[in-house]
Amino acid sequence: MSDSAGGGEGGGVAIAGQDAEADNEPPQQAPPLPEGDSLEEEAPPSAKRPRIIEEDQELEQSFCLSVCCLIVSLSSFKVINSRVAPFFLVSSLGLDFTQSPQMLTGAWTEYSSLPENYLKGCKWAPDGSCILTNSADNVLRVYNLPPEIYSYNWDVLPEMNPVLRMAEGDTIYDYCWYPKMNSLDPDTCFLASSSRDNPVHVWDAFYGEVRASFRPYNHLDELTAAHSLCFSPDGTQLYCGFDKTVRVFYTERPGRDCEERPTIVKKQGQSGIISCFGFSPCQSVYACGSYSRCAGLYSCQDGTLLALLPTRHHGGLTHLLFSPDGNYLYTGGRKDPEILCWDLREPDNVVFSLKRNVSTNQRIYFDLDNSGRYLLSGDTEGVVSVWDTQAIPPDGNNELLQPHLRFQAHWDCTNGISIHPFMPLLATSSGQRQFPWPGDSEGDSASDGEGVEAVMSPQEIKQDNALSVWWAGPLGPATGSSQEQSTELVEA
Repeated sequence: MSDSAGGGEGGGVAIAGQDAEADNEPPQQAPPLPEGDSLEEEAPPSAKRPRIIEEDQELEQSFCLSVCCLIVSLSSFKVINSRVAPFFLVSSLGLDFTQSPQMLTGAWTEYSSLPENYLKGCKWAPDGSCILTNSADNVLRVYNLPPEIYSYNWDVLPEMNPVLRMAEGDTIYDYCWYPKMNSLDPDTCFLASSSRDNPVHVWDAFYGEVRASFRPYNHLDELTAAHSLCFSPDGTQLYCGFDKTVRVFYTERPGRDCEERPTIVKKQGQSGIISCFGFSPCQSVYACGSYSRCAGLYSCQDGTLLALLPTRHHGGLTHLLFSPDGNYLYTGGRKDPEILCWDLREPDNVVFSLKRNVSTNQRIYFDLDNSGRYLLSGDTEGVVSVWDTQAIPPDGNNELLQPHLRFQAHWDCTNGISIHPFMPLLATSSGQRQFPWPGDSEGDSASDGEGVEAVMSPQEIKQDNALSVWWAGPLGPATGSSQEQSTELVEA
């Protein structure tokens, strides 16, 4: 694995924090690699297959466990560069929100080595084998779930440690998994990320190396960074968002060749920076959200604008999701207290709105379960709200839908939430940029140097920069001893 990122035309090495100033943040260095995490020198540079530590050795273990009718079979344990990759078959078990989820484990020490190293989201891999996080130190981290989770031995769950660290050269704007990712096929194990003043990088999720770079250029032939990323559902194309433009790259053809799709033609269309994407699960349609506070629907074939939704948000859009049946689109914005549900069969119609506390420009993610019934979102107070979208009123005229459940997940902003593809597990991430406030000082600050520092001391705020994994299925044995923080119900 590697903590370097390719940059520029040749995909060279760029260390995190190199003369970079992003969003008024000071340059920061990526944490050093632990001993033994470097690549073997004799390995071919293009190797993508798993490396077995002992030749012809394959450990086959099976955990046949009862987790409230959940059967988990672990097989083909392979030790790969200090990364244990369990490949398992799981019988699907539904989410249970009749009670508050229980925290199983998480990661917090990893984000305490640097000041204000808050997280910026978390995403489960499409095959559910690991979690990807983004943080303020411009490093993408991959976490494997502890094997004890599958054995139901929750009383001794250790803190999670990253198995990969991938350092970008500057502030990371967006990142996404390859949708066909499968740990059984290492060729499919990769992700894409975009950072300030850098090309789009494709990272190998087994070794942490840059596989390829996509280099978008503007009309002045200057390298420009994508503000948002999303693979097409079949994984053959990578959509990148820019100011009033979408560029489409072909996954198998890295470089600068791309298709440009302006979102404004003859002063008509969607303005602003394209900040988020979503693809319809049942039609050849994709949605773009922009910082101009609106969303548009486009044809996947040629990027033709099909519909422009009314401007109902108070802030620029930062996240959107299609429902599994493709009939509804959920949109949320920055410094905007509402998530809006749009009926795409009547694009002017807002079916209902969901209230959450968002008082920051930070991207606050939300997620839907596979059935489309439950929508979950955090807020700037650390509270996670769960809405039952099937409980909408039959007449539904822009009604406010009340949360089905609310619980205190973190003591700081819960900016990321991701539902496991087929297990009743949630992943949440927390933290936000803290601003210094004048404090009380004694004496004359002009004559006392220490007084100046006291005046500018930061406000006493309890920071909570952490990744947490939650059990949201039927309750089993108590997990109280494994919890670093208690789950607290919040009055709706």
